[in-house]
Amino acid sequence: MTMMRKTLLMTLLLVSSAFSTATSTRRHSNSNIDWWCSQTPYPEPCKYYMQQSHYHHRLKLKHKSEFREILIHLALERAVIMRKKARDLGHNGITRKEKSVFRDCLKLYDNTVFHLNRTLQGLHEKRSCSPFDAQTWLSTARTNIETCQHGALELGVQDFVAPTERCNVTEIISNGLFVNWAFLKYEAVHYTEDAEAEFPSWFSVHERKLLQSSSIRAHLVVAKDGSGHFKSVQAAINAAARRRTKSRFIIHVKRGVYRENIEIDKTNDNIMLFGDGMRNTIITSGRSVNAGYTTYSSATAGVDGLHFIARDITFRNTAGPLKGQAVALRSASDLSVFYRCSIEGYQDTLMVHAQRQFYRGCYIYGTVDFIFGNAAVVFQNCVILVRRPLNGQANMITAQGRDDPFQNTGFSIHNSQIRAAPDLRPVIGRFNTFLGRPWQRYSRVVVMKSFLDSMVNPMGWSPWDDSNFALNTLYYGEYMNFGPGSSTRNRVRWPGFHSITSPTEASRFTVANLLAGRTWLPATGVPFTSGL
Repeated sequence: MTMMRKTLLMTLLLVSSAFSTATSTRRHSNSNIDWWCSQTPYPEPCKYYMQQSHYHHRLKLKHKSEFREILIHLALERAVIMRKKARDLGHNGITRKEKSVFRDCLKLYDNTVFHLNRTLQGLHEKRSCSPFDAQTWLSTARTNIETCQHGALELGVQDFVAPTERCNVTEIISNGLFVNWAFLKYEAVHYTEDAEAEFPSWFSVHERKLLQSSSIRAHLVVAKDGSGHFKSVQAAINAAARRRTKSRFIIHVKRGVYRENIEIDKTNDNIMLFGDGMRNTIITSGRSVNAGYTTYSSATAGVDGLHFIARDITFRNTAGPLKGQAVALRSASDLSVFYRCSIEGYQDTLMVHAQRQFYRGCYIYGTVDFIFGNAAVVFQNCVILVRRPLNGQANMITAQGRDDPFQNTGFSIHNSQIRAAPDLRPVIGRFNTFLGRPWQRYSRVVVMKSFLDSMVNPMGWSPWDDSNFALNTLYYGEYMNFGPGSSTRNRVRWPGFHSITSPTEASRFTVANLLAGRTWLPATGVPFTSGL
């Protein structure tokens, strides 16, 4: 199986190289839709659905940008059909578990349609997005569909929610990722210098001041004692959603323990939540998979709106280690920042679901797969605290979910600390702790210039359930780490593991490159290091 995956990856890379260099302007007689489809990773669904649509009569495509537009149009059309089929299923008599999956999938399918629309408009109508943006949003569209399927598998209703359509849309989006990758490859700007900056560039001067200021003027105040505009965080979020313009909207959550689940919708952009310190302002709930929720819907806080900022707040899930997957924070907010926040749980604590995210000066607690998802995310100056798991369990810090070789996603842990939490310290020798394991085929995690405590197993990384799944296709790397658990001498010998010595290779996983961070982070005001 691993040899088959390796062969597939090499084939895709070879085809991609030929495609990106030889087909930018193809005027030969065979320059038709079928020929273009034959260059993609999934030619058959491409050809089949092209024949069902009006695009098949466009025989003279002259540039791959035209083909990219058609692929995204086609993915959007199929995604709308997939969403309708899922809605129709909801009108039938369904079980409680199916209802839980149904709610997730409708939302996720709707988000897929949203991001495909956004990509199409940004590339071909407004011309407002870069190839990097397009790759991010296409990656998100694909991840949403996979998340729906994971929820169905978790609750044992995998034949639910239009599985055939799901597969078709996923493959067409993968073709779009493949074609757009050629643009990304030749137009991306790489930063390799060891640049220092106060904040990444997607943050304006005004927003930098918001994060650094000790006195922020809020639009709304949440207070348990009734001294603010609202007593619940969600009530303030709902009020913010009703505003006419989506400029930066600031909600101050005063000290207190807020026992609620919060959701920030994909159209509720530019929300900032700031508390009175991570020890004083706590948003908490106790949903879990064992209680009948999917991992996705178990989240205490779920964020989808663009440009979200959280500062000086704790997000906590109190389900505990016996209840299985239980998310404290789930984020798919593009160009989002979490600054001086604490994210606390056990299994699946932090779901960095999709898009570009930056965490600075945060504390993250957990046991099994407790940082997981398929975002492009950098954790900088963070403290990752490994808790005591259940007897017989091993700790897995990351489970990154990249399932397509052309998704621009991955986790970077930079200038951070990985330590034992107080409850693990007395029994540190009884439990194995690994930096991560491959949740999906192209899982990608890099740990750079960070302190690794003694509880990190000398092998460093764990296979998935003692299998050889993804060992050839993953990318796990370590660069210039220190501390008693940092030696790479006895690390795994997988083809996908890299003990990185080159600063050029390591710089691929910096804020500047993994997040294109210098284009958006400076606007937020969060301190950041752009390069190594």
